[in-house]
Amino acid sequence: MGGFFGVASKTNCSLDLFFGVDYHSHLGTKRGGMAVYGPGGFHRSIHNIENSPFRTKFEKDLDELEGNMGIGCISDMDPQPLLIQSHLGSYAITTVGKINNQEQLVKEAYESGHIHFMEMSGGKINSTELVAALINQSSSLLEGLLYAQEKIDGSMTILLLTPEGIYASRDRMGRTPVILGKKEDAYCVSFESFAYLNLGYSDFSELGPGEIVLVRPDGVETLSKPRKEMKICTFLWTYYGYPTSTYEGVNVEQMRYNCGKMLAQRDKGNITVDSVSGVPDSGIAHAIGYSTESGIPFTRPFIKYTPTWPRSFMPQNQNQRNLIAKMKLIPVDVLIRGRSLLLIDDSIVRGTQLGETTDFLYRSGAKEVHVRPACPPLLYACPYLNFSRSASVMDLITRRVIREREGDEVSDELLDDYADPDSTNYKEMVEEIRKKLNFTTLFFHRLDDMVESVGISPCKLCTHCWNGKG
Repeated sequence: MGGFFGVASKTNCSLDLFFGVDYHSHLGTKRGGMAVYGPGGFHRSIHNIENSPFRTKFEKDLDELEGNMGIGCISDMDPQPLLIQSHLGSYAITTVGKINNQEQLVKEAYESGHIHFMEMSGGKINSTELVAALINQSSSLLEGLLYAQEKIDGSMTILLLTPEGIYASRDRMGRTPVILGKKEDAYCVSFESFAYLNLGYSDFSELGPGEIVLVRPDGVETLSKPRKEMKICTFLWTYYGYPTSTYEGVNVEQMRYNCGKMLAQRDKGNITVDSVSGVPDSGIAHAIGYSTESGIPFTRPFIKYTPTWPRSFMPQNQNQRNLIAKMKLIPVDVLIRGRSLLLIDDSIVRGTQLGETTDFLYRSGAKEVHVRPACPPLLYACPYLNFSRSASVMDLITRRVIREREGDEVSDELLDDYADPDSTNYKEMVEEIRKKLNFTTLFFHRLDDMVESVGISPCKLCTHCWNGKG
């Protein structure tokens, strides 16, 4: 995934930029970067943050990163921001998104006269550099941003830092958010709406799908109006978004309470348990909503040890991530032994971690472990955002179960049937997952209920992960 933050200020922006970027650390785990522009021109710093927090890597850089405008990012993929010099002038660029037609775009760039791209480890090209190459094919930065948005198959939100201000371009379908904040002597642009609150900014506006603005220290100019059609990612509320953030007027924490409440309503009378618990951290709000609606006590039978294991997906290696997920959960014996527990996790992807958590609870003396994921079964990989490191859709436990039942060739019509919570195939798939992961019972949040939990028009939400419709 990834997150970004930018500041255009009448004074030095480095501290605001530093803390604003740091507040996006939950969105990426590989690289962090900041670029500023001031009287001395452009200055930039990029660090690997796989094994240490953003703050510890960049504190020493603050004295050198002095300027009145800057952009920064937390990246789960490529090193950025990049500094670019072209016929459009010099600028820094950072992006969040995914390019599906990268090979085609690189070929077209070579054919149109682009000489080379920097090659990264593994032979890959930095996606942000490719976006810059697309922008530079036009006669102005605005035309270049519009051109890049049209050419890219996937999704791409772009920030450009220039001597005149920060260009902010929300992706064409608005799959990720871009939010502006304001204070007396500065404006900021952010992925997460909470990231600027403690820095003294207040909400200013939220960009619409495909909208482009130029952010200066003294104001914001709309360069390209928003498009009408939106498909913002529903998974932002379910899992990736920070609880204090709000997208399209809907707070993440409140949406998760709504999810838990509707799960409890659907589940009424089906089970008898001693307590409800959320798998930390993203499942906690869902569990509180379930507990409030059902009257079943909310407890924390295991606690996440955060001082040294803050994020289970930090390492690039899947086996390491699984080990860390196991290491960081510490049991509370008195809340587990001899009890029937109901767990709510944000989702089930591979199933590895939740299966190991269940085994851990049984070994700790639990009598029963019932599981209620806060979103429907994931049946598709995301073609729009880098939400997962999965190399194949077969990493999804749902697709492995379907392959066991149906073979390697599965039609779209058959997948539609497996996505239908009222179909026999869906119910039998869920039962197979329950058996594989050793849950006492398993009941997923329904897609129609999840959409209602968000509360905005269903046509504005991307639900591709669950039903292939984005």
